[in-house]
Amino acid sequence: MSERKRLQRTRNIGIIAHIDAGKTTVTERILFYTGKSHKMGEVHDGEAVMDWMEQEQERGITITSAVTTCLWRDNELHLIDTPGHVDFTIEVERSLRVLDGAIGVFCAVGGVEPQSETVWHQADKYRVPKIAFINKMDRLGADFSGAVAQMRDKLGARPLVLQIPMGAEAEFIGVIDLLRMEAVIWDDYTLGLAYEFTAIPPEYEEQAKANRIELLESLAEVDDTIMEKYLADEVLEPEDLLPVIRQATLKLQMVPVLCGSALKNKGIQLLLDAIIDFLPSPLDVPAVVGIHPETGEKETRASSDKEPFAGLAFKIQMDQGRKLTYVRIYSGTVSAGAEVYNVNRKQKEKVARIFQMHANKRERRSKVGAGEIVAMVGLKSTTTGDTICALDRPILLEHIEFYEPVISIAMEPRTRADEDKTLQSLEKLAEEDPTFHFRQDPDTGQTIISGMGELHLDILVNRLLREYAVQVNVGKPQVVYRETITKAAEAQSSFDREIAGVLHYAQVELHLEPRPRGKGNRFRDLVRNGSLAKSLIPPVEEGVMESLESGVIAGYPVVDVDVAVIGGIYKEQAASELAFKVAASTAVQEGCRKAQPQLLEPIMSVEIIVPEEFTGEVINDLNIRKGKIEGVHTRRSVKIIHATVALSQMFGYSTALRSASQGRATFTMQFSHFDSLVEKKELFF
Repeated sequence: MSERKRLQRTRNIGIIAHIDAGKTTVTERILFYTGKSHKMGEVHDGEAVMDWMEQEQERGITITSAVTTCLWRDNELHLIDTPGHVDFTIEVERSLRVLDGAIGVFCAVGGVEPQSETVWHQADKYRVPKIAFINKMDRLGADFSGAVAQMRDKLGARPLVLQIPMGAEAEFIGVIDLLRMEAVIWDDYTLGLAYEFTAIPPEYEEQAKANRIELLESLAEVDDTIMEKYLADEVLEPEDLLPVIRQATLKLQMVPVLCGSALKNKGIQLLLDAIIDFLPSPLDVPAVVGIHPETGEKETRASSDKEPFAGLAFKIQMDQGRKLTYVRIYSGTVSAGAEVYNVNRKQKEKVARIFQMHANKRERRSKVGAGEIVAMVGLKSTTTGDTICALDRPILLEHIEFYEPVISIAMEPRTRADEDKTLQSLEKLAEEDPTFHFRQDPDTGQTIISGMGELHLDILVNRLLREYAVQVNVGKPQVVYRETITKAAEAQSSFDREIAGVLHYAQVELHLEPRPRGKGNRFRDLVRNGSLAKSLIPPVEEGVMESLESGVIAGYPVVDVDVAVIGGIYKEQAASELAFKVAASTAVQEGCRKAQPQLLEPIMSVEIIVPEEFTGEVINDLNIRKGKIEGVHTRRSVKIIHATVALSQMFGYSTALRSASQGRATFTMQFSHFDSLVEKKELFF
């Protein structure tokens, strides 16, 4: 097969959604119908192929993104199943960074839920074309048109409905394909392997015609040929419509919408067809853009084996003591045993082995090329977000953004024998997960681990025990605060010391003022009258930024501060980078003390789905927790409560909510922003 044909028949796609929308079940059906697996694994039985970790099987949730490869219509699908829980958003972020297309799975009952919005906007950030699959049409309360309307309202998407369901809830029997204007029925006796296209039942004919007209009118808006044929009342065949839908999808103008029930084995084969028909191949994606690490000039790499090798490491996984580095290859080829260059670390690395992954199973490859997603062994220094490339043609690709932890717990080894293993194990976990941080508390000697939520930390502590056989005692969760200043101030500091017989002297004057919340820190050079040489500004900036990593109230990072260097004094023979860095750092601390420092706490956005009769109790509980009710909406027989609540007030909330609603309410929570403490709390410093 020619290189171009191979790339045309490649799809790098991810499945993204809110927790419990059915992503993993959809993936399991895809593997079954493509012949990759011969038994459907069910999430609720702990047998899903893609949920291979013990804790995933026990908890019935996806924790880590898993990669697999399968074939459909002679096309090779590289598929990543991502987690839906907010604590593991980084898994979605780094997957979307390297994917060409995505399938957004929505629950027909819940519609567009909070984490669905988060992952959808993550995909928008990377300009990833998407198709939508409205799942769980068999569930009580399923509402296809409601879910489509929410896509329009909440996501700002333009849904292009290609299928409508025949029936809903227990009466869901199949779908109507609006491209062919035929009904599709799946055979329950063959687990959905057999399906047939039949005439549309009379009771659905009128609805199908109305939806077909909507479909054609939407396509006529983006294609003149469709417009002419539609106005001339000519018959439009699927062959006329498919290329137009594909182009509208690739340009992010529209989102094709399909429906079905993965658990009941309905709709998956048509979803696979849509992946091939509408989502991009590596050839449809613009050439990846980076910069030359030496010159800083823009460089591009087209998706071709003939281009210089370039790839992005997007995930690290420790497997039986060995480090697997997942790499998306954007251009060129690489063979096992080859030397590559890690641009971020500025060092050579050797690719010992290359594997094609299927969840946690692997197949050895001797050589791989553009457009593939593989795992490599041997890249010792490479970590998440690093670019690896050809030694003689370096390029630095855009890095992956990571999230800052919002919750911490203190832990310590149970025995002296566990002490050495603990640090090594934590380092391995931190290398796998960029949102997991740890540090030693110099006062207590305890290790403080930080993550994205209670579940995140609970799973990491469990992994310490199971995978690394480390026994630890764990304290109560603690909130990770931030610090800021509330007024402008000026500060001056000097450094005058002899070190190893060399005199170091510097004096720095800074102006500090608060910035709007969420704007981050900023450094400016506003030196008056040339009192500092330009060459001394970089060490001043370095000292300022390092000092902002630890505040004056309780040592938390300082955020949303504008720091300007406005003056200083230097002596020609004694001016050193060290002196100016230390002087700047001390001046920042002094300035923060003068500028009325303040603690900021993480505020969470909470959505609660609760039966109507328990709404009062739930709202009352939120008020006790000093939450702010943003809105209450009705959806069929349930209320949707939107609120913002300080993270410190949300510990143990799942138990309280179950108690208040007899176990019938559910909630999701994600980080919203940092804000000042509403009242003085008893902090743990």
